[in-house]
Amino acid sequence: MAAWSVTPDGLAIAIRLTPRGGRDAVDGVETLADGRQVLKARVRAAPSEGEANAALVALLAEMLAVSRSQVSLTAGASARLKRIVVRGDGEALAARLQKRICEI
Repeated sequence: MAAWSVTPDGLAIAIRLTPRGGRDAVDGVETLADGRQVLKARVRAAPSEGEANAALVALLAEMLAVSRSQVSLTAGASARLKRIVVRGDGEALAARLQKRICEI
């Protein structure tokens, strides 16, 4: 299973987030023990009071050149594994994400 998929309303992304990771960055794609693929991301923010989630939303919005309001956390608010939905043209967002991952 790919780390992201195009949906009718945009792009769904599975993410493994590391809070207090030293810098805000996406580190590529990782395959979990169960075979699922996730996008590896890290943020400087602590995991308290939603700070790490907010930093992740900001990081993805900047990376995909969309507004923060287009990026929403749909699952995993208090877990390392999260699901993010980015509203917009799913095909264009997927292409942009793929290009950015290849640059890593």
